[in-house]
Amino acid sequence: MNGWQRRLASAATAVPYFVLFVATGLYLGTTDDPQPAKLVNLGIAMLAGLWMLWWFTLHPGWRERRGLMAVFVVGVLVFFAVLGLRNSMFGFFSYAGYIYAIEVLPGRWKFVGVSVTGVLAATSLVGGFPSANIESIAIYVAVVVFVVTLACAITFLSYNAAQQSLKRKQMVDQLAAAMDENASLQAQLLIQAREAGVLDERRRMAREIHDTLAQGFTAIITQLQAAEQSEDWRTHVGTAARLARENLTEARRSVHALRPAQLENAALPEALAEVVNGWARTGDVQVELTTTGTARPMHPEVEVALLRTAQEALANVAKHARASRVGLTLSYMEDLVTLDVRDDGVGFDPEVVKSDGYGLMTMRQRVSRLAGALAVESEPGGGTAVSASVPAIPAEVAR
Repeated sequence: MNGWQRRLASAATAVPYFVLFVATGLYLGTTDDPQPAKLVNLGIAMLAGLWMLWWFTLHPGWRERRGLMAVFVVGVLVFFAVLGLRNSMFGFFSYAGYIYAIEVLPGRWKFVGVSVTGVLAATSLVGGFPSANIESIAIYVAVVVFVVTLACAITFLSYNAAQQSLKRKQMVDQLAAAMDENASLQAQLLIQAREAGVLDERRRMAREIHDTLAQGFTAIITQLQAAEQSEDWRTHVGTAARLARENLTEARRSVHALRPAQLENAALPEALAEVVNGWARTGDVQVELTTTGTARPMHPEVEVALLRTAQEALANVAKHARASRVGLTLSYMEDLVTLDVRDDGVGFDPEVVKSDGYGLMTMRQRVSRLAGALAVESEPGGGTAVSASVPAIPAEVAR
């Protein structure tokens, strides 16, 4: 495990404590509960933190023991249920339930843990169980179904991605014996990438669950709470339904991003052209793709890494750059394949921006699995250049 992977593992371990701390701070700072009630809730939150510390952080060897981890996850969910029902501010603690269920529960039990977490999260966010009013019950059921369905769908895709990574690792193991010395070294790098990729993919999907739920449902719950206090409740429910559809669309886009359909029936240059053309249709930015060198089939992992890098880089341009022009250059060399993405946007100061963000981290992760390198150059007002270089592993290695 390299330094970046160790930092990622440390961050994933610390995130549940962070959300618990933030939720507790928001509760203490924004609610008008009497002092005894605040002390009780603070004590429960501290017990939840100690529970995670003892069962997960201080005893990493227990994570391979299914029975102990089942007890641990049930305990986390019980603490979350108690806190979430006592005050909706603790709804943010749901992220701990998602990440622990995906991380430690085996097979189908992941979906049980995620489903229970989703029900508790929805109940907390709407302020508890609904009254006998039909509208309140209908709103509650709709939110629960949406949350659980979305969480289970993303978990299912995460689980399948992990299984596919393991199968690909076995395939590479079988082929490594037939390679020459140079090809064998490259295959070994791919094997190591598979082993690191399974855990990385689970954590990435856990982040996506958190991001989708936290960002989308904050707006939805605001509308539903307004509906309960307004005579014109149909307008608020309609707005909530529209927001739910929009967030479901975003989740589907994330789902489709797991499998690069562009590469199924096309070479990498044609697949990149399809991505670039589709991206250009969504905005007013002028974009140009150039291919240099002799294009030839590469190992699937190489082509997927470069295609995903292009997608992430273009997404960053759309979100942050405010650029008018973007240029992509795909270069085939004897030992390397490189992808350069340059824009004329606002840029940033790398010395000031210490965190790369999930987009750049994902790109670094993909190319580092192949013993490649990712370079980012930028300055305020001078645009940004992203360059990914990976070994030119031929497609024959995958056969």
